[in-house]
Amino acid sequence: MVYLTGAGAGDFGLLTLKACEVLKAADVVIYDRLADDAILNLCPDAKKIYVGKEAGRHTLKQGEINQVIVDEARKNKIVVRLKGGDPFVFGRGGEEALYLHENNLPFEIIPGVTSAIAVPAYAGIPVTHRGVATSFAVITGHEDPTKPESTINWAKISTAVDTLIFLMGIANLSQIVAKLIENGRAPDTPAALIRWGTKPNQEVFVTTLKEAPSIKISPPAIFVVGEVVKLREQLKWFDNKILFGKKILVTRARAQASKLSSALKNLGAQIVECPTIKIVAPSDNFLAVDAAIKNLRGFDWIIFTSANGVEKFFERLKVHGLDARALNKVAAIGSATAQKLFDCGIIADVVPKDFVAESLAESLKDFVADKRILLARAEVARDVLPDMLKTFGANVTIAPIYKTIPEMPAQIDFDTIDLITFTSSSTVENFVAAYGVPKIPAAAIGPITAQTLKNFGVMPAVVAEEFTINGLVKAIENYYGR
Repeated sequence: MVYLTGAGAGDFGLLTLKACEVLKAADVVIYDRLADDAILNLCPDAKKIYVGKEAGRHTLKQGEINQVIVDEARKNKIVVRLKGGDPFVFGRGGEEALYLHENNLPFEIIPGVTSAIAVPAYAGIPVTHRGVATSFAVITGHEDPTKPESTINWAKISTAVDTLIFLMGIANLSQIVAKLIENGRAPDTPAALIRWGTKPNQEVFVTTLKEAPSIKISPPAIFVVGEVVKLREQLKWFDNKILFGKKILVTRARAQASKLSSALKNLGAQIVECPTIKIVAPSDNFLAVDAAIKNLRGFDWIIFTSANGVEKFFERLKVHGLDARALNKVAAIGSATAQKLFDCGIIADVVPKDFVAESLAESLKDFVADKRILLARAEVARDVLPDMLKTFGANVTIAPIYKTIPEMPAQIDFDTIDLITFTSSSTVENFVAAYGVPKIPAAAIGPITAQTLKNFGVMPAVVAEEFTINGLVKAIENYYGR
């Protein structure tokens, strides 16, 4: 089966539920230039074939793309042909579908949110508006170059439709404007050029029809002509977001970056994910924690110092055929860890006011004398918590449940980054080892991470007051809001 699938206008959130479903099941994904990288993360195990096109640079000709689709489909695989916007709105999806039909191969069409409507909407420009525009037309700005002449009926479309939306027309903008004016469209008609619409690096240029060619931008961009452009000043919302235009580097582990990245994206930031750590099994391959689990009832308290620790511990419980009923009293270092416990069916008995080891130890001071404590934590961690508990008379067993190792360095253009986020001391240490001491503003999830930055001579610009992902996002929002 081949799914000719629209990837939407650019913003990952505009991907349809059905598109998500088939991408997760895909064996092969054949994708275009405009597909968001986050979309491809939905199908990590699929074979990916890039067939993108740029002005003057085509990876493959359309006929060759058609053949790639057929060749992959004949291998009895689930093939997703992922196209920017909608496959049938100047996406040549019809040609690909016809070629599949000619080759007796089954296909389905999954529509996408077309840029013709979504991009103006993200710019605060409705393509129709009561009393202003009751019609709109979507027009290609890049006709088939082999045609002897244009098939666009310029004489009628120039004045018969209220809102005109040209896709792929930047290279031919001067000719488009000349044709519209020649056929009766007023030169002072409001117009807008929107580049990288729906993306965090969106640019909007409001002008008039006559002056539009003087604005020099490169594709991808769309051209909107009509009185509705005047509404942008009142209706713009996307580029009003507090982090719009900011490019933020997220150094969290790849599997955990999504929560922080999504929260920052929702505030308008452009995110570059650069994981500096990877979470793997501890060096003893769970020997210590497995031994503890076999005698779990012998521990009066189990203490978790991270959501990672909770997740990995409950994975080991399942290996031993156990669940939450096997635990006695439980303490969590903070709200995120407590929430992870709650997701596993446990309400933490103790959560300190301040989400650091010192505060957790103080919260347990009156409960741990002569008690056996299991501390399930990262292999490398500060010893302040077990040391303090021991001074309170506790018998502490440390069971490494995971460890962090450096992630392979990625190619990052740091000149374009506005802020780097650090969510643990290990992300700081591994970042410095891979890239050197950061020279741009840094944000730390709490005082421990902030201190690690200071140890390298970096004074963090942002330190979260609440030592959680939500707290870090709020601190970044306040920093730029100020």
